[in-house]
Amino acid sequence: MALIALAPALASAQDQALADKQAPITVTDIAGREVQINAPVKRILLGEGRQLYLIASLEEGDPSARIVAWRNDLIEADPATYAQYLEAFPKLADIPSFSGKENGLIDIESSIVQKPDVVLLNLEAMRANEDAEYVEKLAQLGIPVFYIDFRHHPLQNTEKTIRLLGKIMGREARAEEIIAFRHAAMARVSDVLARAKPPRPKVFLERIGGYSDDCCLSFGAENFGKYVELAGGHNIGSDFIPTTFGQLNPEQVLASNPEHVVVTSADWQAYVPGGHWIPLGPGADMNAARQKLEWFTTRPAYTDIAAQKTRNFHAIWHQFYNSPYEFIAVQQLAKWFHSDLFADLDPDATFAEYHRRFLPILYRPGYAVSLSDSGS
Repeated sequence: MALIALAPALASAQDQALADKQAPITVTDIAGREVQINAPVKRILLGEGRQLYLIASLEEGDPSARIVAWRNDLIEADPATYAQYLEAFPKLADIPSFSGKENGLIDIESSIVQKPDVVLLNLEAMRANEDAEYVEKLAQLGIPVFYIDFRHHPLQNTEKTIRLLGKIMGREARAEEIIAFRHAAMARVSDVLARAKPPRPKVFLERIGGYSDDCCLSFGAENFGKYVELAGGHNIGSDFIPTTFGQLNPEQVLASNPEHVVVTSADWQAYVPGGHWIPLGPGADMNAARQKLEWFTTRPAYTDIAAQKTRNFHAIWHQFYNSPYEFIAVQQLAKWFHSDLFADLDPDATFAEYHRRFLPILYRPGYAVSLSDSGS
């Protein structure tokens, strides 16, 4: 009887042992490179700390268990999220971190010393690292480099990235659950727009609002520019900016006369102390965020535009531009642009449900704010 009682536990232990046993597999990354990896990977070096958003979604438990080093951008660019994870998983503080730029070189010393099973790099870092032959140097040491993308072509590459990481982490079933959730969340917008076919309001996106005083940084037809189109708006930047990121002059913004202005911003105290940035993110003070958004209405580029007259100024968490969460941004934008069609749509509830199902931390609202009566 005792042996019978132990049988399920023994079977579960055997299944876990099989799942943990590494074997070489060949996977094609987002850059189209065939990469051989010992999977499931147990030691991951994050070329960008914000890759934690997906690692934590796929990992059932402590995400720090697989991370051996990471770039310090999560700590500096998204301090509220880092604090949440640190509270839940204090071992994150012990992970070695290194500095660097989004499109810059990986810390090759950390890569060698930590002996990761894989180094994850964002697609925009590919040129710099290949020019420096870092990929070849790491390959000679048996350390594979794997490129992913949330930033340049998120609608094309995010789900591919989720599947690829699910495969190398041994979390393929969970990856498909995340993708199904994303599809359902996006359909809440696309299905309504397909039926109603509303006019598309003109929208200007001010990128990294408050990080720089420059005007007017924006997005082309990709990233947030694409989110605007999916939400039933027309992104002005798509008419003038041929790449994902770019800049319009103030005169062009005035001439375009946008009906909505959306500022992407976050808590950038680490980079621009006391700047005009809007400290959006988990647990943000909405009164403080709304007060800081007011400043943007005074910018010369927005003088007497339609959005200024209706107070259709909105701000949204900048990190949606580089995460697997862009479906939340699409829902929020749709609610601002077409409040009558999406009165029952609640992006906060959607994100809270995603946290409940896929993330090891509790949801705290604070990702969007608006000056308009129809906004949140």
